[in-house]
Amino acid sequence: MAFVISDSCISCGSCAGGCPVGAISEGDGQFVIDAATCISCGACAGVCPVGAISEE
Repeated sequence: MAFVISDSCISCGSCAGGCPVGAISEGDGQFVIDAATCISCGACAGVCPVGAISEE
């Protein structure tokens, strides 16, 4: 199951840097996770300073 980024995202980019497979990119106003690329490791959720990332 892929992870998703909520509207709480502050667009800091920490998640993109923490993703080992490069599944996160900057979208329109916040970062987004490509569900097809996400390996559900949770690394991004661990580095998000506002807790905006959770399992789908």
